[in-house]
Amino acid sequence: MPEVNRPVIAVFDFDGTLTRRDTLLPFLVRSLGWPKFLWAMLLSSPWLAAYALRLMSNHRAKARLLKVSLAGLSEAQAQQQAQRFVAHDLPTQWHAWAMAQLREHQRLGRTCVIVSASPDLYLSTVASKLGVNALLCTEMTLHDGHYTGEMATPNCHGEQKVIRLQTWLRENFPNEAPPEIHAYGDTPGDFPLLRMADRAWYRAQPWTG
Repeated sequence: MPEVNRPVIAVFDFDGTLTRRDTLLPFLVRSLGWPKFLWAMLLSSPWLAAYALRLMSNHRAKARLLKVSLAGLSEAQAQQQAQRFVAHDLPTQWHAWAMAQLREHQRLGRTCVIVSASPDLYLSTVASKLGVNALLCTEMTLHDGHYTGEMATPNCHGEQKVIRLQTWLRENFPNEAPPEIHAYGDTPGDFPLLRMADRAWYRAQPWTG
C-alpha cells in the first residue's frame, strides 16, 4: 500500500522553551508596577509557600496569584500592557535554539502550536507576533470587559497540555492520517506532552522518556 503522508505538527511549550525563563511574573510586574506586584505576592504568599513545599497543587497556587493580580484589570489595559511586554521585555528572552526550530518548521509549511500554562491575556499577542497556527493556554475569564482573575479553563499544565492538544487535533484533523508530532519542552510538567510525540526535545536535547 502507498505510504500515507502524515501532517507534521510542531508543538512548543513557551516559558523556558521558546523563552529562556518564566514570563508570567515579569508580565505581572509590567502590568501592575512593583508596589502592586509585591502586594499581590504578599497576599498570595501562603499559597505560594504551600506549593513550594508540595502541600498544594500548581493550579491552586497559580489561581490565587492570578486572582489577586488580575481581578478588575480591563481587557484594553491588558492588551496595551501585552503589546509593551512583547515589544520591550521579550526580545531579550527568546531562546535562540528553540526559535530556530520554530522558524524552520514554519519555513517547511508545518503547523506550529504553542501549548502553555501561561495566560492568554498576553500569550495571544505573542502567538500573533510569532505567526503560529494555534495557541492552547490557560484562558482567563472576562466579564463586562474586565478580567475577574478566575481561570476560564483548567491550568494548561502537565496532563492538561495533552488533553488540550488532543482536543484541538480532533477538531482540526478529523479525517486525516494521525499527525506526526514534534514536541519541545523544558520542565517535568512537559513530560506528558513529550511522551505523546513522535519526536521530542527536552532543553534542546533529543528526549526518549
